[in-house]
Amino acid sequence: MDDNNISDFEDEGIHEDDAEEIIELDENDAEANLADDLGDIDLENHDIDDDIDDDEDVAMADSEDLHDDAEICFKGHSASLFSCGVDPMTGSLVVTGGEDDKAFVWDLSTGEKLFECTGHKDSVTCVGFSHDSSLVATGDMAGLIKVWNVASRQEIWSFECSDLEWLSWHHSAHVILAGTSDGDVWMWKIPSGECKTMEGQRCQTTFGKIMPDGKRCCTGYEDGSVRIWDLKDTKAVQTFSGHTGHNGGITSLDCHSDNSLVISGSTDSTAKILNSNTGKVIATFDAGPPASDDESNSVEAVGFSKSLSLAAVGSLNGIVGVWDVSTQIKRNECKHEAGIVRLQWDYNSPLIYTACLDGVVRLWDGRSGQVMSKWVGHMGEILDMAVTRDGNSIVTASGDKTARVFAVSKPDR
Repeated sequence: MDDNNISDFEDEGIHEDDAEEIIELDENDAEANLADDLGDIDLENHDIDDDIDDDEDVAMADSEDLHDDAEICFKGHSASLFSCGVDPMTGSLVVTGGEDDKAFVWDLSTGEKLFECTGHKDSVTCVGFSHDSSLVATGDMAGLIKVWNVASRQEIWSFECSDLEWLSWHHSAHVILAGTSDGDVWMWKIPSGECKTMEGQRCQTTFGKIMPDGKRCCTGYEDGSVRIWDLKDTKAVQTFSGHTGHNGGITSLDCHSDNSLVISGSTDSTAKILNSNTGKVIATFDAGPPASDDESNSVEAVGFSKSLSLAAVGSLNGIVGVWDVSTQIKRNECKHEAGIVRLQWDYNSPLIYTACLDGVVRLWDGRSGQVMSKWVGHMGEILDMAVTRDGNSIVTASGDKTARVFAVSKPDR
């Protein structure tokens, strides 16, 4: 889940009370006939012992001298961590989920475990805080979603759907969207559980993102298609498929602040800029060849800059391409030593945070393609990353069973 891209709704005069008023979900039982019309909605060089056999771990350890730049290392999990999130209001709380079927909320500054989100019986792959940081959601692979009140540390809502692929909070209301393996997109009002669904075409939905206007969402699918949904009518208003879609599954999506452009990344080694209003493909960006002949070069992360007309495309060949959105010309490349897992633009400057399979976090100048800083410490691949809104802390979740917090000292912003 990606809850880091906080909307500027309130700057535009749209407040939480307004959003709650226009989100009118049906009061019928959420587990009733979910395909029915349930009502209108008006609305992210150290020597290694000879007995280490894993070449990748050796390379990682050699290159980074086993140094740990982390301010905090959270070791509450007993298996790989798949997901992490930071509370958007204060940037003081972290939630993590892992392969051990556990999720924890903990203090970012001390690493103290505040409470466990209990009850999951499968890997917790989706976590995130609500826009006001009062609620936290956890979702596991089997489809069990739980919501907790952060202040009381009590569970206030739960629901079971089919296998969960992604989950996202609305950016100005207590509403959750989730996508499942059967292609359906669910929408619940929390804690009442009032529900709507956007029915899929029996094709797995792999990624979802709420548009800046809060009235639409974009979803990606395993067949390479992207759909734009109207949350009021729960109808697809645009569909990109065939020659306008991708030739492989969608791995990532981001929405431009203009509320029109969407960028999609795919396993077909391309990213596309789509116009959600006209249904036209504005540009297709080629991520280049794979790092080796026996690998693929899936695009794993995409994002629009919040301060310049730039888009970043990160792929498994270790390259983040930075493209000019207006001219569709590649400005530069940020070359990494391993595949990209996550990328995120800084909220206030043209800087890009990246997290990679080599366990390293890096900060790049998106204008020049130069690396500004890097942080090491993980002994395994990074699988998720979150950045506080003020840009002062980076949280990472890793296959080494830990989450780490890295302090950011950035150049001139």
